[in-house]
Amino acid sequence: MRSKILIPVLVTCLAMAACNKDVSNSTANLPALNPADQDLNAGSWKTILLSRPDSFAVAAPAATNSTGYAADILELKGYQRNMTGAQAAAVKYWSAGAVLRWNEIMRELVAKYNLPPYQLPDGTYPIPSAANPFAYPLFPFANPPYAARAYGYVGAAQYDALVACWYYKKLYNRPAPYKVDSTIKTFVPKTTLPSYPSEAAVLAGVTAEMMKLLFPGEIGAIQQRLQEAELAAIMSGAATRSDITAGEALGRQVAQMFITRARGDNAGKAVGTPTDWNNLVTNTEAKNQVPWLSLETPSRPPMLPLFGRVKCFLFDSATMVSLRPGPPPSTGSDEMRSDVSEVYAKVKNPTRDQMKIVQFWADGVGTYTPPGHWNAIAAEDFIKKNWSEVRWARNFALLNCAEMDAGVVCWDIKYFYFNPRPSQINGDIKTLTGVPNFPSYVSGHSMFSGAAAAILGHIVPERASAYMAMAQEAANSRFIGGIHYKVDCEVGLTVGQNVGNYAVQRATHDGAE
Repeated sequence: MRSKILIPVLVTCLAMAACNKDVSNSTANLPALNPADQDLNAGSWKTILLSRPDSFAVAAPAATNSTGYAADILELKGYQRNMTGAQAAAVKYWSAGAVLRWNEIMRELVAKYNLPPYQLPDGTYPIPSAANPFAYPLFPFANPPYAARAYGYVGAAQYDALVACWYYKKLYNRPAPYKVDSTIKTFVPKTTLPSYPSEAAVLAGVTAEMMKLLFPGEIGAIQQRLQEAELAAIMSGAATRSDITAGEALGRQVAQMFITRARGDNAGKAVGTPTDWNNLVTNTEAKNQVPWLSLETPSRPPMLPLFGRVKCFLFDSATMVSLRPGPPPSTGSDEMRSDVSEVYAKVKNPTRDQMKIVQFWADGVGTYTPPGHWNAIAAEDFIKKNWSEVRWARNFALLNCAEMDAGVVCWDIKYFYFNPRPSQINGDIKTLTGVPNFPSYVSGHSMFSGAAAAILGHIVPERASAYMAMAQEAANSRFIGGIHYKVDCEVGLTVGQNVGNYAVQRATHDGAE
């Protein structure tokens, strides 16, 4: 019966997802970014991977009275003279903030690839392969752990790249072209920020390289967005060709450091092997516990059972293990039976308001996942702050490093205890949304939400109580929906906050405050 209802359910999920994929709709008409503070000293902020902001050399720019610079100005004026309506729209789009726009593009890619592979005729499930990303199933399957890691790498790389960019801006102090030639039209607010190297191009270079690694099937589209962003920067009057060239080169160099790290962070081994999967069952049974089993028909291998070994950004592996909480109730205990009964009672007669909560926080197939949901929440609040691009990048890096590390810690806990879902223990429990294909304890939604609330409450302190209320609601939604026991959500929320506090600790020592 389960396999018969799978297709219409999947179609419904995809239809709902289609409404959510174009995440930039609500921000289409934003005004141009006009920071209250340009953060001109951001070149001294503490970086994540770069040992120092001048790790990669950027050659001194040509003087503004040189022949080469005069040619740059003529090119800029030529573009402005022949600007099409589509190009003007692109200028407006990117002027709202390149960090924001790349984050929106990233969320769209995650949603597009967040589709679990369907079973083969022999009942087995194919695994997406980075070595052959164009074959079915397309690589990647952007499930929550993969998405959290992707957001983390992009955010961290953007931040380091912009710190380096600001270092060279201050060093060379070449004024924006509209400061040099007053006849240049400006389609962005005029500021005192030096233009060399271009922050738009640094972001385009670093983000494109990271996205090509993470979503190799989108290389053409990513390159097109890079070119669009860079041309928009020139047409806006804020950058010349040499500003762009230097910026893109710097961004790509920074990206290579993160790409090297990503290729060696153990994520490539996270799928595990049939031996690993069988050992999880054997080891759990040896402890006289009921092991988690896939509830899909046919059974699907567990999702990324070795993701808990991925290298974190905010702390080392020993700290990661120290964050592991005590065990859930024994599967044969009266406490477990009580917990299962509590879930059954909760799902039997959900209220309309409870259903809304479950649906709002579901973030399942075809969506940008729970970490992406928190990115969307953060972006909505960040827009109101009039921050510089480098501060936008810093704050998204803090959020997304916390989300990635929360995912790593959560998956370590899940596969350390290998705890069954409520509906596995009691088949009469009908969840109000899909049943994830990985163990129950602890709740991933709760961990992602706790981590996000902790760091966002530090970044936007006047919203701290609101973030925590949202995190508690997100955690509770998984209990209301019958997907988790209450203890999964309560412990997950606490451990998530503990992870988020490491991001807070970093924020207080990075020089930006």
